[in-house]
Parts: sequence; structure tokens; C-alpha cells
Amino acid sequence: MKISNIPASLPRLAVALVGSVLFLPTLVRADDHTDWLEKMKPISPRGYVCRHTTAPIKVDGLLDEAAWANAPWTDDFVDILGDARPKPRFRTRARLLWDEDYLYVAAELEEPHVWATLTNHDAVIFNDPDFEMFIDPRGETQPYYEFEMNALNTTWDLRLNKPYLDGGKPDDAWEIPGVRTAVHINGTLNHPADTDRGWTIEIAFPWKALAEHALHDGAPNEGEQWRINFSRVEWQIATTNGVRQSAEDARGQLGLVAARRGGHAPAGNVGRGSIHEQPREPNRFRH
Repeated sequence: MKISNIPASLPRLAVALVGSVLFLPTLVRADDHTDWLEKMKPISPRGYVCRHTTAPIKVDGLLDEAAWANAPWTDDFVDILGDARPKPRFRTRARLLWDEDYLYVAAELEEPHVWATLTNHDAVIFNDPDFEMFIDPRGETQPYYEFEMNALNTTWDLRLNKPYLDGGKPDDAWEIPGVRTAVHINGTLNHPADTDRGWTIEIAFPWKALAEHALHDGAPNEGEQWRINFSRVEWQIATTNGVRQSAEDARGQLGLVAARRGGHAPAGNVGRGSIHEQPREPNRFRH
């Protein structure tokens, strides 16, 4: 892996990024809030089965355990604005597994030029291309956890008491103790002269670390509902003579999981949606 030094002062313009789901509504008027609710009504989740695993998962970003091979991919992520925008240029998809101690998440992000610059924990990670999760254990939109990571495996975890649209305040001091993360780069990092395949990520969230706003400690029981948003920030790269000069634009991709448990396969639904508004149909953990 070849890593080139990228000046932190390079200009970046975020025209529309996945963080807009969180930050843009703080500027929205009451009538726009009503319009937002109307837009969310037709969104319905899609089915996904998240399988139980008894074999240990090595969190290394490679996704080469047999358990992952048996876990289905989600549908490909769509643009954050849905059908109003073209299909994303690069595919993003995720997989989930669980055992009695952890919720496991894997993701595959196609990217011809993998890059990242941020190295400080709890930096604003979406200033780099990133992968994000919004975890709502009770399925009530408040409170919920947010987690972001870049291709350098730099992470940002925070908690919101309620959605930004409703005046929620982020708690950056909140941490996820015991979370394990890893990134594998299929190519070279910060080297735009070649063409990469992308990067894969692997996360293990301890159930006990997410228990504060869940109904109880441990993995979900029968009948419980969790909602999880996945999202990706994808920056367009400008290069001159093989050197990255700027990040000119950002597009967001989004996938929604409202997970339910099915015996040894907690199941879920995946589709377009926002952590801030409930989907029309509930989805549950159940046996």
C-alpha cells in the first residue's frame, strides 16, 4: 500500500452529501418540515435476513470467513435523494451477522481512487469519503447512535438525543467501548495515478455498548425492532498529472435496515429512508 501525503488545506466543496440528512434540516422551516414528511411516506423497507453465526469473526476487513459467505448482501445503496437522482457511479452494499456478543457489519465500497486524510478520532469524518451508520435500537428515531469511518480506519462515534430536524444536539464525547473496526484496501491509498477496486470495512459492535437506549442488555429478543441506516459519502476527485488536487463534489448514498430477529437469523429490511422519520411499516426482531 502506497500512501502519499495530501495537504490538509486543499479545498473541498460539499454540494450534497449524506450528512445533509442530518445537518441540512436544521435550516428547514416548518412548511418544509411538512414537505419532508410527505416525501418520506412512500418509502417502504426491503427484506434482508441477518444470520446468526457461531464461528468467531476476525475483524480484519477481509470478509473471508465462511460466515460472511453465507450472509446475503443488502441491495445496492441508492442516491440520498432517491429516484430524483441518477444511480450512484460506484456500488455500495453491506452485510450483517450477529452472535450473542456482537452485531457484525461488513461493507463493500467500489472506488477507483481510494483516499483518506483524517487520522484523529472523532474528527468530522464525512470530510473524507466515508461509510456511516445510524443505529436506533428502539426504532423511535430518538435517541440514536451515529458511527462513521474512513479508509484510514479513523472513526467518529456520537449520540443524538433526537434528530437534528427536531433540535437534536450531538454528543461527541459519547464513545462505543469495545467496538472493533478494520479496513482492507483493494488497491493503493492516496495514489490517484493508478486505479483501485475499492475498500471493504468490518465492524463489531458489542451489544452491551448499545444497550443504553435498547430495551435490555444483549442481543434483541423476539418481537423487538431496531432501525439502522447505512450511508456513504462519495467525493468526486480532480487530479492533475496524477496528483489529487481537490474534492469538488460529494454525493450521498443511503440504505436502511429495520432489523428483526428470526430464530438463528435475525432478519431485517433494507431500503431508502432516513433515521429521522419512521418508515410506514414496522419491522421486528422475531423468532
